[in-house]
Amino acid sequence: MASSSAIIAWGAGEDGQLGIGNNEEKEWACVIKALESEKVRSVVAGSRNSLAICEDGKLFTWGWNQRGTLGHPPETKTENIPSQVKALANVKIVQAAIGGWHCLAVDDQGRAYAWGGNEYGQCGEEPERKDDTGKPLRRDIVIPQRCAPKLVVRQVAAGGTHSVVLTREGHVWTWGQPWPPGDIKQISVPVRVQGLESVRLIAPRSQPIPVQGLSGLTLVDIAAGGWHSNALTDEGEVSCGGTHSVALTRDGRIFSFGRGDHGRLGYGRKVTTGQPMEVPVNIPPPTNLSGSATDGHWIAKLVACGGRHTLALVEWKVDESEQ
Repeated sequence: MASSSAIIAWGAGEDGQLGIGNNEEKEWACVIKALESEKVRSVVAGSRNSLAICEDGKLFTWGWNQRGTLGHPPETKTENIPSQVKALANVKIVQAAIGGWHCLAVDDQGRAYAWGGNEYGQCGEEPERKDDTGKPLRRDIVIPQRCAPKLVVRQVAAGGTHSVVLTREGHVWTWGQPWPPGDIKQISVPVRVQGLESVRLIAPRSQPIPVQGLSGLTLVDIAAGGWHSNALTDEGEVSCGGTHSVALTRDGRIFSFGRGDHGRLGYGRKVTTGQPMEVPVNIPPPTNLSGSATDGHWIAKLVACGGRHTLALVEWKVDESEQ
């Protein structure tokens, strides 16, 4: 990792989604050592898998891989050490998203890629056939391939069985599981969402309605989880998991709340609470520091909640009295 940064993880680990070299759950923050030599710019936590994007555009994945969600053929059901997605080694990935059992990514040229489960066409390829009940058969794309090739993409978002892209022109396109059923005849072909122009950001959602109680407030961040949503009115960042939430304060502290089994809150104990409590980051300082530079503390720069685990990008800050 960069000299003063680290990627940490905690929570459920039965699918290797923590990336710490085993499938154990952790109730406290642990360093992902396999990424220590990389300069990571962002992380994404899914239900059972995770990914990291480096400043040089390399993409690393780890966790559950039965559906090809890690971007390479599954030699084992789970992988607990991050590995680079070789199929995307020659492009610079700038943003990515994890869906139910598929993933999307976009490179610096605006080209979108998809891999993983494709039974509803969510990876942009038409499902091969259906069973006797008319239900699409499972169809996995284990190697990342281009999707929405005619579009110049700025951002990707992945839902349970559908995909969404935001183009550089501000248009929104979607494909995958049709909703309502029958609205999209060719479910693997991107369809432009009418009525959305000059869009700047996308996130999976249904028909929009005003949220009562937030009128008159200026929001700086929003997040949606498995069964809940959060909104932030001050500087910082929020992230929602399956049944837990994490907030990042302006001074780099991490607070978590919600369901606490599997250690997903990072307190070092299994406790469920509706009261946000600070997550201790008790990991050693960077090994390449010397002298007064070792007198400092970790501050968080990014947080990401998965289904039952959490990731964070932290940076070492030398105490002001020592600078």
